[in-house]
Amino acid sequence: NPAPLAFYLFTNSLDNEKKALATCNFGGGCINDAVVHVASDSLPFGGVGESGMGSYHGKASFDTFTHFRSVLKKANWADPTFRYAPYTSFKEKIIRFFLR
Repeated sequence: NPAPLAFYLFTNSLDNEKKALATCNFGGGCINDAVVHVASDSLPFGGVGESGMGSYHGKASFDTFTHFRSVLKKANWADPTFRYAPYTSFKEKIIRFFLR
């Protein structure tokens, strides 16, 4: 796959390690071991592209699973009554005019 969830490389060659890390796109991985990166709570874990939904573990978990709220605040002095029920045909015409 173009972006696997995990990447495991077994090598004694520093050149091969550098080349693999520079050219391969993956979520997380290990050099000369397998799977143990998932168990470390100090390393973010998660995929990229189709293989993931973001990183988690430690602060990365907080960031991934936190919903950042959006809030719009407006002044209430400019609050036209046509926005509220009961809706008449006249109010509907005004609303349709502004939504064009």
